[in-house]
Amino acid sequence: MKTENLCVNTIRALSIDAIEKANSGHPGAPLGLAPAIFTLFTKFLKHNPKNPEWINRDRFILSAGHASALLYSTLYLSGYELTLNDIKQFRQFGSKTPGHPEYGEIKGIETTTGPLGQGFANAVGFAMAEAHLSARFNTSDKKIVDHYTYVMCGDGDLMEGIASEAASLAGHLGLSKLICLYDSNNISIEGNTEITFTEDTEKKFEALGWKVLKVKDGNDLKEIEKAIKQAQNIENKPKIIIIKTQIGFASPKVGTADCHGSPLNKEEVKITKKNLGLENIKPFFVPIEVKEYFKKSLDEGAKQEKKWGKIFGNYAKETPKLFKEFSNIIKGDLPKNWEKRVPDFSNETKIATRAASGKVLNLFAQEITSLIGGSADLAPSNKTYMDCSNDFQKKDYKNRNIRFGIREHAMAAIMAGLYLHSNLRVFGATFLVFSDYLRPAIRVASLMQIPLIYIFTHDSVAVGEDGPTHQPIEHIAALRLIPNLNVLRPADALETIEAWKMAIQSKENPTALILSRQKLPILNGKEKEIKDGVKKGAYIISDSKGKPDLIYIATGSEVHLALEAKEELKSKLNIRVISMPCVELFEKTPKAYKDKILPQKVKKISIEAGTTRGWEKYVGEKGLTIGIDHFGASGNAADVLKAFGFSKENIVKTTLNFLKK
Repeated sequence: MKTENLCVNTIRALSIDAIEKANSGHPGAPLGLAPAIFTLFTKFLKHNPKNPEWINRDRFILSAGHASALLYSTLYLSGYELTLNDIKQFRQFGSKTPGHPEYGEIKGIETTTGPLGQGFANAVGFAMAEAHLSARFNTSDKKIVDHYTYVMCGDGDLMEGIASEAASLAGHLGLSKLICLYDSNNISIEGNTEITFTEDTEKKFEALGWKVLKVKDGNDLKEIEKAIKQAQNIENKPKIIIIKTQIGFASPKVGTADCHGSPLNKEEVKITKKNLGLENIKPFFVPIEVKEYFKKSLDEGAKQEKKWGKIFGNYAKETPKLFKEFSNIIKGDLPKNWEKRVPDFSNETKIATRAASGKVLNLFAQEITSLIGGSADLAPSNKTYMDCSNDFQKKDYKNRNIRFGIREHAMAAIMAGLYLHSNLRVFGATFLVFSDYLRPAIRVASLMQIPLIYIFTHDSVAVGEDGPTHQPIEHIAALRLIPNLNVLRPADALETIEAWKMAIQSKENPTALILSRQKLPILNGKEKEIKDGVKKGAYIISDSKGKPDLIYIATGSEVHLALEAKEELKSKLNIRVISMPCVELFEKTPKAYKDKILPQKVKKISIEAGTTRGWEKYVGEKGLTIGIDHFGASGNAADVLKAFGFSKENIVKTTLNFLKK
């Protein structure tokens, strides 16, 4: 026990040393939570730091990402690729130890955390992925996917609405391999949580379908160990262990908000170390006993993987078909010729792009068995139900249609966990106007550069009678502002096919598909231009005869307005029509291509049924933007569009007036 306490206090010391050296960070949580993370990592966590991507490892998510120093110290002692110098470079520019844990910086960081509550929801996604793959690929005698997802959160996480959304879904699904360690220290930045957070967390989680366990003393290693063991043995529901801790334990600021987000000064660090019995230990020093203790758990992890490897080897021999499918999924490989089966729209004249998307999704889902996802209670409207599978539900986890319920924010964060667990290809859907509800999680997914697919239907004021609350105006432009996110707004069914292909093939960028509710003409006869052009983000859908007098740049449903206006004006003007389904892809093309299709000296008009902000970049100072910079109105879709200027007649009139100037 003496060595174990020394290990705990070494985690504490490394954490506050890193924070003091950086003169920045959050010392309170590492000082309070060190016993819990030590117990988890050394006595329970099934992992092999020498092979941190072992598919059957337990997953650990630090939802309270501000306690990053705690995680870095533990990963370093556990034998991950971090060095002591990395710990010393905590929060420094270019270091592997940024202020909040970032996915991709070092192995052992399962997801980017920091925005409170998101890590908790990510963990639900991880647990859903474990449940799904184990149901699909485990056999009666060989459990190749059989592990826990642990998430460590704090009071702030549980105040966030996203955590309640995710906890509700986890309880409904009965995710028994999900265990939450809740750092209940009753402190947030502004002071004691009694000023804002007096709910009964125990009763709340019980009502949500969780099993609640308690640890009265967050420094009692045996009590923590007992609670985790108990949690592992409870079936059919997720578990939360409420651990009563003291923020800033052993420091002069113990139990106060003062140690939450501000480093201890040199004298306070000295006092803290003295209280921990480490007064004679230099900064960043790790006692030999601590190194030896952690090496034991490192060796144990290697043994566990080796044992699993033998089982997996026999699994490959005995069930080669399942083995191949499982291996392809976890490697992120797509099946051969997956894109060859696409809907045939040649005999149709009009179809909404949301409906076209549904047809594409259903064909791709038959080929790509890693494709999983659902809608925030809008599957019939979003056209996102996969007919080749049933519902992902409690005791039936093998299915691929997820009912997220009306939980948009949690849906987006859960999607990230599903992907990060094992490269499942994940989609989630809702109306475009509700993309704001997902935005924080879309942003983090874009930061992590993970290829999630967001399906946003009902893309303009053409929503009609539902009125301005449901008619998106600024949303496409807002999504385009997020770095790394590809926003594709296809003009018809054929562009929708190519947009889906781009989304499926993406390896580093999440994709937002912006789809119409109303039926749109199919651009039959333009198949080659569309196939070549969508991947470039913008292309000539209809060219002028010779040098153009004017260029229309349009997206989505407005491409057809541009084509109609061109036809009306063909006797007066030489007009080129550009379809620009994806600004982000277009920006990646060479300058020569940009200049070729959008020559600088030609006048340009952009047409999009949304805010005009952003289009000035492409039309230039002397160009014109046609859009909507105000809220919509309730009414028949055709009437609303006409009233706001989205008619052939208005485009023609506006064009002629523009050219007179």
